Amino acid sequence: MKLSTLLALSALGLAAQTSFADEALLAIPGKLILDAKLDSAPTAPWKVAKGKWEPVDGVLRGSELEADKHGAVMRATQELSDFVVQVDVKFAGARTTTLTINAKKDHMARVALTPTMVTVQRDDNDHEGPDKAIVFHRVKADLKPGEWHTVRIEMVGDTMLGKVDNIVGYGSSELFTQTKTAPGVTVGGQSVEFRNFKIWEATKNPKWDEVKASIKNEVTAAPAAKGKGKGKAKAKAKASK
Repeated sequence: MKLSTLLALSALGLAAQTSFADEALLAIPGKLILDAKLDSAPTAPWKVAKGKWEPVDGVLRGSELEADKHGAVMRATQELSDFVVQVDVKFAGARTTTLTINAKKDHMARVALTPTMVTVQRDDNDHEGPDKAIVFHRVKADLKPGEWHTVRIEMVGDTMLGKVDNIVGYGSSELFTQTKTAPGVTVGGQSVEFRNFKIWEATKNPKWDEVKASIKNEVTAAPAAKGKGKGKAKAKAKASK
């Protein structure tokens, strides 16, 4: 390979890291292990579990199907250790969307968005058992339909950080030390568009303690779920998928 080509590739690698280094939070990204433009129908490593996923105008649109009785779900079939995952999202009528990561058994963590709220949380890891989701950060937002927003999860050791544009929250759990798997996105309703899904290997930012001191987690009350009794419980279970 020519020296000029090597220098060009090195410059591209440095540029990719510099974009994070300028705003380093929990993680410092390393090797880029998935770079998906999401401009075509899902193929490996993507697996569609629920919903309709179709390319529209150079991006991927996800929509819930009424027949599924479940939100739309698309995940990459990968296992991860410490990582950064990022995707651009745009509401196109849906109620909610998430960027999510699983444990080998059940859910692990997510950043959940509605047009009016952002939530960073550790997920319920056993559904019917004693474990419960833990909300680290939940604040009001203004995520207008038709506008792109960048969503990120960083996980290093026992700590996760979630970021939507300039909204940032974090938290720690022993659950996060387990193997991470199946990074992906979900959609509740019709529809959300996605582009530029990327995953990097990561190491801990040596200045994380300083950064952490500047982040203030808040937990705003969540909107009341519609329905009562069993219907409300079903709505909660559906939202956690």
